[in-house]
Amino acid sequence: MTPDLSEEVIIDIPFHDVDLMGVAWHGHYVKYLEIARTAMMRKIGLDYPQLKEGGYMWPVVECHLKYIKPLLYGMKVRVKATLVECENRVKITYLMTNDATGERLNKAWTTQVAVKGETGELEFIIPPHLFASVLKP
Repeated sequence: MTPDLSEEVIIDIPFHDVDLMGVAWHGHYVKYLEIARTAMMRKIGLDYPQLKEGGYMWPVVECHLKYIKPLLYGMKVRVKATLVECENRVKITYLMTNDATGERLNKAWTTQVAVKGETGELEFIIPPHLFASVLKP
């Protein structure tokens, strides 16, 4: 049995993230992705402390966002993160929708790689402890 490799969070767009027109600044979208990614990783037992204990850092090396419609002050946005690749890198896709209407607001993906914590060397395979967490029943 493969675990559910996705998780959804609801973000209530706060006042401090918007401009004078009530639109969320585009840079905050990455923060919302991070909240969803962290929730997904916790779900499979791999929060950042566990990843660090495994001896690896996991920097984001690619981030792509497709802005479809603006995120507005007070809007409740559902952010879904899905792990789609876990071989020589970790790739996660994201979908942001208006929680009230289901309308698509943003699509994105990020890529992370394993870097040995002690040496800073890039790994070209996923460490076994990550594979075990992803594939556990």
